[in-house]
Amino acid sequence: MKVDVLNMEGKKVSQVELPAAIFEAQINIDLMHQAYVRQMANARLGTHDTKLRGEVAGGGKKPWKQKGTGRARQGSSRAAQWVGGGRIFTPHPRSYTQRMPLKMRRAALRSALSAKAADAGIVVLDELVLAEPKTRLMAQALNLLVGGSSALVVIPEKSAAYDVVARSTNNIPDAKVLMAGYLNIRDILSFDKVILPLQVLDVLKSTLE
Repeated sequence: MKVDVLNMEGKKVSQVELPAAIFEAQINIDLMHQAYVRQMANARLGTHDTKLRGEVAGGGKKPWKQKGTGRARQGSSRAAQWVGGGRIFTPHPRSYTQRMPLKMRRAALRSALSAKAADAGIVVLDELVLAEPKTRLMAQALNLLVGGSSALVVIPEKSAAYDVVARSTNNIPDAKVLMAGYLNIRDILSFDKVILPLQVLDVLKSTLE
């Protein structure tokens, strides 16, 4: 698949052939869904907790004698039916972690990138450089590249130049900067456009092909 290579002004400077193994892979919706659910589940802390009747304070004494009062028998004021009592069948700390083989995770990423490419959601840049860390400059560049669409800006690695790009994007609500090594299914599907500098294509080839 051939796509145009743009500069920061949104003008075409050349064309590039996207790797077919990554951007023309079979789109597997079930696999993408599994990868998305796994990522969201693994992000859960699982620290929720409630107290059982043995964990709440008080209630050591029987509220009233067993017989003769006309009231229902009670063994403790900390039972579940009492105000301030313990809870039954309520959440306790647990792990929500789901496992997924690496090959399946990579296949899900290829599927998501292929879906974006088929929907004209891939934007390739010749280079991603800003003169200074200014939100205004990045906003202008994104407006020229993707119009009013939300954008995921993928960078190949950490460097001083890309740090300027990241700082300039922090205050733009519908844009995000992400290193290629941290590319994930949720971010790909959450943004309308995925902006890839040419250097990122080499990183993707080494990890996803």
